[in-house]
Amino acid sequence: MNVKKQVGRTAQVQPDSRELELINRFSRKPLEAQEVYTFAVRLCDNEIDRDGERFEADTLEELAKLFVGKTGIFDHQWTAAGQTARLYRTEVVEEPGVMTAAGDMGRFLKGYAYVLRTPGNEELIAQLEGGILREVSVGCAVKQAVCSVCGKQAGACAHRKGEIYDGELCYTSLRGAADAFEWSFVAVPAQPKAGVLKHKGYHAMKELAGKEGWAEDVEQLEKQAELGRRYLAALRREVVRLNGLTGEGVEHGVMERIADRLGEGELLELRRVYAEKAAKRYPVMTQLGHGGQEREQPADGAFLI
Repeated sequence: MNVKKQVGRTAQVQPDSRELELINRFSRKPLEAQEVYTFAVRLCDNEIDRDGERFEADTLEELAKLFVGKTGIFDHQWTAAGQTARLYRTEVVEEPGVMTAAGDMGRFLKGYAYVLRTPGNEELIAQLEGGILREVSVGCAVKQAVCSVCGKQAGACAHRKGEIYDGELCYTSLRGAADAFEWSFVAVPAQPKAGVLKHKGYHAMKELAGKEGWAEDVEQLEKQAELGRRYLAALRREVVRLNGLTGEGVEHGVMERIADRLGEGELLELRRVYAEKAAKRYPVMTQLGHGGQEREQPADGAFLI
């Protein structure tokens, strides 16, 4: 599952001998301090962002290792001509006194990048120093995106990001770093503090919608996803209704919360069981008998067929 998160702000770093040693791991010839321009950038953090998603602390640690050596580009356009800088060091930084909306200490992934001081990069360096190029976005892949309320795969349950369930904010938690692709200078960040543009499978589809030949396919997939969500919601309502008819003793609100945590297979089985019990409790009666034998008319005089 691919992810793009816009996060970062940049700050200049003066290269000492240690920094130069790390930088020279990626150069074909030893570079001197006067040949490079170095700066630090906030890549991504563990706060719930504008998309209702967050990287877990362990995921940040895993991404820190994967992003070393990754190139910086513009707007996630994967072309060699767009390569501008390279990360030579990363670290996860704790923010004492900062608590995330999820209730844990704030942490962010900090990257250290270098640019060659060449005539062609003078404008780039000027824009970095002038604060024009400031927000960045990371492109990476995570193994799981799970619902914070029920722990299921995001999109496989009825919970919606940004809504409150039993006093708990629903968001998507990004777990397990699978790969790091690149980081980009962008205009609009998704994470309020860092401005990181995140890019997961379904976010990737939104971006594909703007590319030639993909808009119709993406629109169709979104329609199918919405139909699936409606189907599961209707199935959950039916299970809750049948539970009430059976008189099983499970309170309505409790049953709703239980149904919210079940998948399609479990809901279909419950519907079958509850439907059988409801049919036994409320058997269908007919007014007309068979073979000349009359059935007793219900007390309320209703005509049953």
